[in-house]
Amino acid sequence: MKKFFVPASLAILLMFVSLTLRSQDRFTTLEQRLRDLAQNVPALNQKVETSVSNGSLHELLRGVATTHNLNFNVDPSLNQKVTVYFVNESVVNVLIYLAKQYNLDYNITGSIISVVPYKDPNANLPPPPKELQIIYDQPVDAFTMDLRDDSIIAVARKITQLSGKNIVVLPDLALKKMSGYIQAMQLQNALEKLAMSNQFKLNKTNDDVFVLESLKQGEEVVANPNLTNPNYSVRKVAQTPGLASSSSINVNKGTTGKQLITLNVTNSPIRDVIKNVSEQAGINYFMYSEIAGNATANVQNMEFEKLLSFIFQGTPYTFNVSNDVYMIGERKDEGLRTHQLIQLKYRSVDSLLAMIPAELRQNVEVKEFKELNSFLLSGSQPQIKEIESFVKQLDKTVPMVLIEVILMDVRKSKTVETGIKIGVSDSVRTGGTVLGGLDFTFGSRDINQFIERIGLNNVFNIGRVSPNFYASLKALEANSNIELRQTPKLSTLNGHTANLSIGSTRYYVVTTQNVLGSLNPQTIVTQQFVPVEANLAVNIRPFVSGDEQVTLNIDIDISDFLGVTPINQPPPSATSKFQSIIRVKNEEMIVLGGIERNEQSDEGSGTPFLSRIPVIKWLFSSRSKTNAKTVSVVFIKPTIIY
Repeated sequence: MKKFFVPASLAILLMFVSLTLRSQDRFTTLEQRLRDLAQNVPALNQKVETSVSNGSLHELLRGVATTHNLNFNVDPSLNQKVTVYFVNESVVNVLIYLAKQYNLDYNITGSIISVVPYKDPNANLPPPPKELQIIYDQPVDAFTMDLRDDSIIAVARKITQLSGKNIVVLPDLALKKMSGYIQAMQLQNALEKLAMSNQFKLNKTNDDVFVLESLKQGEEVVANPNLTNPNYSVRKVAQTPGLASSSSINVNKGTTGKQLITLNVTNSPIRDVIKNVSEQAGINYFMYSEIAGNATANVQNMEFEKLLSFIFQGTPYTFNVSNDVYMIGERKDEGLRTHQLIQLKYRSVDSLLAMIPAELRQNVEVKEFKELNSFLLSGSQPQIKEIESFVKQLDKTVPMVLIEVILMDVRKSKTVETGIKIGVSDSVRTGGTVLGGLDFTFGSRDINQFIERIGLNNVFNIGRVSPNFYASLKALEANSNIELRQTPKLSTLNGHTANLSIGSTRYYVVTTQNVLGSLNPQTIVTQQFVPVEANLAVNIRPFVSGDEQVTLNIDIDISDFLGVTPINQPPPSATSKFQSIIRVKNEEMIVLGGIERNEQSDEGSGTPFLSRIPVIKWLFSSRSKTNAKTVSVVFIKPTIIY
């Protein structure tokens, strides 16, 4: 007779169908209770018209109860957000919908409906007993088992029920679980395999009863090629004094003559591990203090010193070697402390001290020795070696970066001045230039001579001008092309900022007048000189990557005075700023950016109305027109220096 396993997928399907039917029964019963109540409370059959968007379930129920004069007692925990729209739907149907959608339950007391979260009455029931996967093929007297952490008592009971063969489990195995897979095997062989894989002992009495019992201390189940019992035997395990029964220690000599230790211990006292290893390896040791704590280790062919370093890591204990004697104890013991000076080759001691992790510096005193660019360490020897190894990884050459900055300003301007000025003055400087630009002033004598000549030898008389009369003619055009070039060079270590500031300062006067006193007022005038700066400020921070590319954080601020002003006026200035992050190859020059400024001015003065009449306006006005253009360009070239 064979038994077949129910597939897991079919079992899940059946469970799902059962839960679905149970849920439908619950809502059918709930609807029937509400409709029975509606016979006494007609408001439950009234139509609902409501719209809620992202409101609380509690507020929705309160609104329905208020609108239809219903008595609702809503559980405060029902604060879910709802978005619904009901039109021409009965209150009963709305309540059934909310119960399905938000897993609600209704308790009815008279005409009062209590709305509470639904609690499944079967939720706290214990799970059904696990079906053991055991098949017994009676014609061939063979078992097939698929055990996964199953109770050994339940397995024994199931086997006895299927085959009629008695199995007794002693009380010391009552709580044991067993796992294993057996395919078409007779019972005795199957139990022997399970005993080996689950570590229990199998005995058979004279009346063919199988007895299962736990192993004694120092016993283990092993395969044994014995003719009388070819598959199973129990043997005693040789124990290391002071250690657990499963511990083993083996000491061999390596090719270099040093003793290599193979160790396998589980939750054994550290003191006993050190004692047994030292005795077997013939190593001299001295313990300054009691060693507490346990260790679990499985190492192959490891030197004794490395073994101690691993065992003591994370503990308050350490060791030191003096004349081939290992001195073991707490780190604070004076005999176990050592001192060592670690001198740096490339880095500075003040920048490296903060990088040493706190867990490495624990119980180790670290002092700076700036005169020698060194660390003075005082503590246990293994910790000092660990700090020394860490520092050597950081003590590398820091590259220096030479940064060439070319700041170029190109200024182009054109100015045209034209006009005629006529006036009277006691003192006028006559003369001027004609070639290279007309800028000439005529006095009264020159003008009178010109009038006499055009009078055609006194044929007719135009008149004369007064002695203080003058006339000034101006027709000038000025062009300028100026190129300013600044090439500062900055050097800095990788990751540090290089700063450069070059500029000038001008001052203007601020006058303050104060009146003191009321009967005899006195006026006090004070003058204060206020400085105004125009600087070239360059801040560059380089970062060198492994492929010799340089990332530059650049901040350039250029300001300059535009002209000369009176002492009582602040001077005008122009400012150009660059701020960027760029990546450039070593010794490659790039253009950071350019700023172009265009300035235009058109100034004029003259006689009102006459200065606006075409043609003759040139006789009654003077004009000045200026066009200026300034371009600022920055070139940067980094060079890595090791």
